[in-house]
Amino acid sequence: MTPSGATPHEPDPLWTPTQARIEGSALRAFLDRLEEREGRPFPDHDALHAWSVEDVGRFWLSVVEYFGVEFSAPWTEVRTAEEMPRTRWFTGARLNWAQHLLRRGADADAALVCVREGGTPAREITFAELRRSVAAAAGWLRRAGVRPGDRVGAYLPNTEHAVIACLATAAVGAVWACCSPDFGADGTIGRLAQLEPTVLIAADGYHWNGREIDRGDVVAQLRANLPTVRHVVHVPYVFDRPAPDGATPWSELLATDAPAEFEQVEFSHPLWVLFTSGTTGLPKGLVHGHGGITLEGAKWAGLYAGMRPGERMFAFTSTGWALWNMQVDTLMHGAGIVLYEGSPGFPADAVWEVAARTEADVMLIGAAVITATANSGAVPPRNRLRHVMVSGSALPPAGYHWIMENVGDDLRIDSTSGGTDISGAFVGANEYTPVRAGRIGGVLAGVDCAAWDEDGKPVVDAVGDLVITQPMPSMPVHLWNDPDSTRYTESYFDTWPGVWRHGDWVTMHADGSISIHGRSDSTLNRQGVRLGSSDFYDVLDTLPEITETLVIGLELPDDAYWLGLFVVPADGHAVDDELKQKIVTTLRTRLTNRHVPDEIVQAPAVPHTLSGKKLEVPIKKLLSGRPLEKAANIASVDDPDALRWYARFAAERTT
Repeated sequence: MTPSGATPHEPDPLWTPTQARIEGSALRAFLDRLEEREGRPFPDHDALHAWSVEDVGRFWLSVVEYFGVEFSAPWTEVRTAEEMPRTRWFTGARLNWAQHLLRRGADADAALVCVREGGTPAREITFAELRRSVAAAAGWLRRAGVRPGDRVGAYLPNTEHAVIACLATAAVGAVWACCSPDFGADGTIGRLAQLEPTVLIAADGYHWNGREIDRGDVVAQLRANLPTVRHVVHVPYVFDRPAPDGATPWSELLATDAPAEFEQVEFSHPLWVLFTSGTTGLPKGLVHGHGGITLEGAKWAGLYAGMRPGERMFAFTSTGWALWNMQVDTLMHGAGIVLYEGSPGFPADAVWEVAARTEADVMLIGAAVITATANSGAVPPRNRLRHVMVSGSALPPAGYHWIMENVGDDLRIDSTSGGTDISGAFVGANEYTPVRAGRIGGVLAGVDCAAWDEDGKPVVDAVGDLVITQPMPSMPVHLWNDPDSTRYTESYFDTWPGVWRHGDWVTMHADGSISIHGRSDSTLNRQGVRLGSSDFYDVLDTLPEITETLVIGLELPDDAYWLGLFVVPADGHAVDDELKQKIVTTLRTRLTNRHVPDEIVQAPAVPHTLSGKKLEVPIKKLLSGRPLEKAANIASVDDPDALRWYARFAAERTT
């Protein structure tokens, strides 16, 4: 990477779509209809995007019309004139998100394909069965006294129980919030207690790396520490145990048929609360509305994933990650979803075997899972995938090559970025863009984003702050317990009022493609040049002597700067002088002299959030002198002992 953030030359395409593929795509079908509607040509996605940000309101109205979004009460204004975060969409309109998810799938088609780690046979739940189950569960919730606006909390793995309960909650007009059972008691209570739920739906455990993980004790702690809960539903998923005293068995929710009733709620009525990783302080509860998520799901799953009736999407995710919510939107297009419960690495090619066995058409997966499979040497089985979407972090160039060589050479690789904040994506590929290693295809329609410098001016082919300059319907309606939007404003609009600052360093390349370099609050700034942490990981984490790395930049007095690299060696290796020299040479030759660290330190592990992101910011705070309890929320960390090691290292370094 050059000092400006631009690459010295554009990478050659690894894959280019054929004209036949473009013409047969869901995106082209939308553009054809748009040409009739608008009376103007839309030859490609670039034309769509330009029009969509010239008239954002008209674009979203076209999504409503094309996908047949049904409003039970008419809207009076597509969007209000207030600037973000107070913009409101389709004022006066009423609808129900769950109703849209269940209206299209053919009765006999598989809506949910449920798979557990270890090669167990898949269980299929048809759309007819899903509709019946959701209606029955919604009937039970109503009889239990759940009303619109009440909260239903869940502690569930990635199984049919979570989908059914989520849709039933939405059908009632209540608010859904779910934590994955890999969260401990403290992390779950820190999230759900904020919401004061009246119902808790909890599983007894989950599977991971061939083990059965018992969560009975955690559920007991949840019951003791969520005083507003009036009803507990026991899901006997892993262990054959009766429901604890006072709890209702899951089977009772589905035992009594009920008519399919969907509470018609205002467009911005809360649908669910998604929590940020919560690495410091109390996790932020992002409240998304029925209408915004319906529109985002129609656009993302319909135009960019291109899902059609009878197809299947497989997202490797947990219920604690926004990818789970995004994949559920696939149902509104009459397509099914594959729910995999377990570890992605048991065995090493587990997720690829599941994709092949369940005949998935589209796969949504974290970049780290791809890298782990590649490093394992596993060879994926043949499959019918036409599209692999990658999220969580930037996919290194080596990951692109591995997919093309091992998964399929006629495959659209789509590195995307967005996340929990909007339960969707800002940037990604489309049916017209070629695949270039290390690059994201472009900006999605309806997203007016740019890279800005410190003065708030757009920059091209240089690193800048990712900003969104016009509102999107799926932006949070508000944050939980933030009545005057103070925390919402501080989180996204403090730097530039009325402009969403996402917190990522990006390069918007002249050809329309995008590189994301890491979080702007953890990005390195050495000798006045911004260096993205992902650039280090792209070149170092593929070295066979290294398991993982973490790079931290620290501002020191008198304008001094410390660039530290923490290295977790692979089994049988140590961070000795020979490996240190190899690291220095690799960084100097593949990046620049500025990327050579001041210190290379052997570390036992790299801690992450529970959604898999490295704890760059909290560790930087530790190294800056903050105590552990103020630098990170231990309950939101996958390896607390590793984080404590960094706290000790920081303390020794400052003494």
